[in-house]
Amino acid sequence: MNLAPEVVRLCQEIRRFIQKEVDPRSRWIEENDAIPEELMRMAREMGLFGLTIPEQYGGIGLDLAGKCAVEEEMGRTNYGFATVIGNHTGIGTTGIVALGSEALKRKYLPRMATGEWVGCFALTEPHAGSNPADIRTTAVRKGDRYVLNGEKIYTTNGGIARVFTVMAVTDKTKGIKGISAFIIERGFPGFSIGRNELKMGMHGCTTAPLAFTDCEVPAENLLGAEGVGYVQALKTLTMGRVTIAARACGMMDKLIERSVDYMKTRVQAGKKLAEFQGLQWMLADMGVARDASRLLTGRAIETILRGERGTLEASAAKLYATEALGKVVDSAVQIHGGMGYMREAGIETVYRDARITRIYEGSSEIQRNIIAAQLLKDD
Repeated sequence: MNLAPEVVRLCQEIRRFIQKEVDPRSRWIEENDAIPEELMRMAREMGLFGLTIPEQYGGIGLDLAGKCAVEEEMGRTNYGFATVIGNHTGIGTTGIVALGSEALKRKYLPRMATGEWVGCFALTEPHAGSNPADIRTTAVRKGDRYVLNGEKIYTTNGGIARVFTVMAVTDKTKGIKGISAFIIERGFPGFSIGRNELKMGMHGCTTAPLAFTDCEVPAENLLGAEGVGYVQALKTLTMGRVTIAARACGMMDKLIERSVDYMKTRVQAGKKLAEFQGLQWMLADMGVARDASRLLTGRAIETILRGERGTLEASAAKLYATEALGKVVDSAVQIHGGMGYMREAGIETVYRDARITRIYEGSSEIQRNIIAAQLLKDD
């Protein structure tokens, strides 16, 4: 896919930033489960928090192709750091950009573009995971406000976010057409944030439960009209699935490069690992999986940029790329042998981080359901 020269330069700048500033801090992030403030400051100064926010609100204004190009670069570094940025510039701001009134955009987007205010997307509930139609959080209109009651779980960036896009039911009689989206700020009366979850991977990126107890939200913080929240959630998840696939491609790039370097230098039984046919075949499968993932991701990007929904294409890209990533990282551990199991090599970190990609923003099983439904539907 051809990228604009300014996007290519941005990606090159991000790669240099990753190599110089992020990678040297990756071990600290893993051990402390936090992003150093100086790294967040540098990310803000680079404009990374405004990647997809329109220029008139202080952002860079990347389209989906540009966002995915950046995600590939981010896939090459610490996954927690990449997720903080990716979640904010993706599902954390998409709703405001797409549905927010001009007043909401002017209030929130400039500060979100600078990273002063971090955003996140609150959809998942104890009884509603990959299927948004099952959410139980309610929003009742009372005069010039809505009153929200309910809870959300596994909210990425929840521990640091200032601005939350929250899905809630405004009309139970309308099913999915009764789901609406709201902008809620940290500090609103009746809104509380639980402690950060301890996770298998994705260290450095906070994940927290949210609770709404008679939480009062100004009526103007409704995104769009009542009942459009579910549709917006699906659009948001569709875009998010493509960017996850793109990041998986970047992760596979790094794993393949590391494996090639190791095979060319590690000697066993008097021969370099690169001379063993079994490992050559393993490496070949890794390369094919990565390339096929990139092609499916590119197809999804092109479909959406043509103005089509891209539901099938996005699900196919996420399903294939994340499943491929799981196989590629497993092969990378195997190629590195005992060293691959040690923290020193950094491969085991990617192994743990990669696992979430087959779960969040729609599990692999949900993607298969979506793909099948799209193939079976009548034209």
